[in-house]
Amino acid sequence: MNLRRPALSLMALLALPLALILAGCSKVNSIAIQPGAGVETLTAVGQTAQFRAIATEEVGSAVPTTSDITTSVTWSVSNPSVATINSSGIATAVGPGYTQVTAESNGITANSDLTVTIPAGATGTASGSIASLAIIPSTQSVASPSQTSQFLAIGTTSTGATLNLTSQVTWGSSSPQIATIGPSTGLATAVGQGTTTITAIYNTTGGTVVASTATFTVTGGTSEKYTAVSVIPGTQALSASGQTGQFIALGTSGTTGLATDVTSSAQIRWSSSIPSIASISASGLVTGLSVGTTTVTAELTNTDGSVVSNTATVNVSATAAPEPLLSLTIIPATVTVGNLQDTAQFLAIGTFSTVPYVRDLTNSSTLTWISSEPSVFPVNSNTGGNSGASAGIVTAYGKSSDGTIQTATATFNCPLTLPNPNGNPPTPGTCFTGSQAPSLLSTLTVYNEGLNTTNWLVTAPSATGTPNVLHCGPASAAGGSVCVATYPVGTTVTLTAPNTGAAFGGWSSNCTQIGTITSTGPNSCTVVVTTNDTVGAIFN
Repeated sequence: MNLRRPALSLMALLALPLALILAGCSKVNSIAIQPGAGVETLTAVGQTAQFRAIATEEVGSAVPTTSDITTSVTWSVSNPSVATINSSGIATAVGPGYTQVTAESNGITANSDLTVTIPAGATGTASGSIASLAIIPSTQSVASPSQTSQFLAIGTTSTGATLNLTSQVTWGSSSPQIATIGPSTGLATAVGQGTTTITAIYNTTGGTVVASTATFTVTGGTSEKYTAVSVIPGTQALSASGQTGQFIALGTSGTTGLATDVTSSAQIRWSSSIPSIASISASGLVTGLSVGTTTVTAELTNTDGSVVSNTATVNVSATAAPEPLLSLTIIPATVTVGNLQDTAQFLAIGTFSTVPYVRDLTNSSTLTWISSEPSVFPVNSNTGGNSGASAGIVTAYGKSSDGTIQTATATFNCPLTLPNPNGNPPTPGTCFTGSQAPSLLSTLTVYNEGLNTTNWLVTAPSATGTPNVLHCGPASAAGGSVCVATYPVGTTVTLTAPNTGAAFGGWSSNCTQIGTITSTGPNSCTVVVTTNDTVGAIFN
């Protein structure tokens, strides 16, 4: 028996190192986030929630153990416009919506859900329902197809705070053949040459709709193909004494069906079948030279080499005619657009009793363009431009040399498409209540141009004197790093940079400094609101 005891002790001694080795082998098998998926909901901007990461480890063959590794994992969120999260697992609400919270350690990840809801009429620094929407920037341009530009949708709440709603609005492009835009991203992609209207639509918690528009221009690439060209008027009568008349060429686009004035385009070629009777210039101006009849031809060449053409007749005689203006015609007679704030070009063509019988009076100093609803559908006079936003009538008055007045009318429509029975809002490309900004109002945008991103601040009152409507600072501050507010055109707004300790370097050229700039505030400037003004404050 004495011989067996040493043998057992030897086995125990041999087993001891192996047990120690096994005891030292620990491994993180999984991570769990507390609270779990679908649990956490925040109800106000700025509210916080604590997430914790719990690791499960195996130690040899023993029962797995758990430990809190919250501060040693890498935290992230899928949608920073809804919430942010720091290295300690504290999430802060930024705007309404949903985001996924992720914890990662050595390739092992875990996810949880976070929802931010802001009830309609809620109070607080940055809460409240969305009252208006602005797209930043209001205009962008790229050089060629396939290039992209990012648009942001900034909402202003009923309390005057601003929120980034880029991923929560519905984006649309009025001309997809010119540019497309991600329906939920705001990323515009150039397709072909031209200008398109970008629309953002937001459904508020109260069931109403707010919207805004911007323009996106593609300066290069292939322009839209013309499928037809028309010559206006179809017939002109001139005197052989060298009197002139103007022809107008309108090219029709194949995709949109819109007519464009191509009279003086580099793509058009004018010719006369008998130049000795009447000659015609590169701008469509015809001159009577001798008695007879000639045919004028307009050839429009597309960028792909295809040609569309049309003709008109010129009758030249030696007979003089009376002078007065007999009638006035607007071309086209009707224009229908699909979006608020779209524009259309009207031409005024006058018929005279003297040669040239038909003349382009669009930009004549004796012609005045008049809109029956000028506060809603304004029309430019003496420029030929008509900018409108919805349905309306445009009327042109032309005064002849004998004092008589001739009138002509044309209609301008923007059809209304109501929400469908399921309660979904109108889609982009329709006119609906609330989708047009108030008349004679403009947007003022403030942002930081400098390198300081931690303690800068700019404030401004509303047009009626309510303080702190504009409250622009770092992303964690009310209003965010880009602030937007609406003011009547012509309003003088005073912006103030309070003394926060940040080194102040001045304002952009849009703002007039009040007094002498100091390195630390308060520094103030004034800006007279015109159209979509942008002011940068420099903090270093």
